[in-house]
Amino acid sequence: MATKVEVREGGPATGRPAPRRTSSEGLFRWLSTGSGIVLLGIMAAIAVFLVSEAVPALRANKSNFFTELTWDPNGGQVFGIAALAFGTVLSSAIALVIATPVAVGVALFISHYAPRRLAAPLGYLIDLLAAVPSVIYGLWGVAFLVPLLKTPSEWLNSTFGWFPLFAGEGAIGGKTMLAGGIVLAIMILPIIAAISREVFLQAPKMNEEAALALGATRWEMIRMAVLPFGRPGVISAAMLGLGRAMGETIAVALIFPATFGISFQILTPQGNSIAANIANGFGEAGDIGRGALIASGLVLFVITLLVNMAARMIINRRKEFMKAGT
Repeated sequence: MATKVEVREGGPATGRPAPRRTSSEGLFRWLSTGSGIVLLGIMAAIAVFLVSEAVPALRANKSNFFTELTWDPNGGQVFGIAALAFGTVLSSAIALVIATPVAVGVALFISHYAPRRLAAPLGYLIDLLAAVPSVIYGLWGVAFLVPLLKTPSEWLNSTFGWFPLFAGEGAIGGKTMLAGGIVLAIMILPIIAAISREVFLQAPKMNEEAALALGATRWEMIRMAVLPFGRPGVISAAMLGLGRAMGETIAVALIFPATFGISFQILTPQGNSIAANIANGFGEAGDIGRGALIASGLVLFVITLLVNMAARMIINRRKEFMKAGT
């Protein structure tokens, strides 16, 4: 005889009750929001200060502030940010091209190749490079790197002189854009390597193990499972390094010969940057001169914002692409 099963009747099933927010959670939320607002306020205050201090110098200038290739802030006649902006962007680009592949390779070695006993000390050593004062890098560049680059620069000029970057006549080597770019590359390498290492360590282990289980080699596993996951993080790290390179002052001020001109020849003694020019001329400049230097700082501020906005757009597009592919 079949057993009768009783069915309990009742109303509709209710969902799990929403978690109750505690007072500490609300306080943390307001503190986080307030911190973001304060940060935006600080950036706005910096922008307002730069604009207000730069306007008198821009009004006193009788030439084009952007297109002139000379710099005479004390005379109040000719300002020229073009050469300084060009030197800033070119030296930072050289540093980024040199540092990014090396930093990514170091990060991959620490995260996926090196034994644990070696990975931890090597990671600490890379992090310590970021704590070295910039003046030390500048002195090292002037005393050691600049004389060392004389022979390699002459070889590059004689062998690849047909390429605009390595072209040039007369003096080759010395305080060049290449020397400044190499010093900046060494300075930003710890930043890119440290962030990339942490991003690579966050790659999903299931994806890595699945690739290895299907017969992929370690490099194939990294290429298929680690690099696509860490690409947005590497781009963010590179942009942080680029911002550090653009704003570097003392190191490039010691290396660059403080010449004004626009040239892609990185093996000839020439070059300058906005930050280095401010450091060299702020103490001796008059009122109009200081305003002109602050105006150049405003240009550097805008360039940095544009670079970070472009990097954020690239990262967001990459995230949308990854979501579409899943």
